[in-house]
Amino acid sequence: MYILWTNADIVTFDKMVAMYARNSKTQRWWDDVTVIIWGSTAKLAVASDLAKLRIRELIQVGVKVSACKACSDSLGVSEQLLNMGVEVKYWGEGLTEIIKSGAKLLTI
Repeated sequence: MYILWTNADIVTFDKMVAMYARNSKTQRWWDDVTVIIWGSTAKLAVASDLAKLRIRELIQVGVKVSACKACSDSLGVSEQLLNMGVEVKYWGEGLTEIIKSGAKLLTI
């Protein structure tokens, strides 16, 4: 399960993205869960204490958290994301492959 997080509203992140990702992994609804941080959410991820806490919790339970490098570089937050344990990589091609393959993708 891939969750593409593009909505930079902290309530949406806390009450949907993080909650669903955590429960998906801990309740074994999906074997693998990846949250993809894309766009302005990269800035929110490093600016919000709640977002930082939830990202740490997700990583602790085995959710993979990854950020679009083009976005995080342009927003000047790549290093901060890396320091939080977030993978930072170019996602354009990877996202295209996810869509073409028909893998489960939830976009928020």
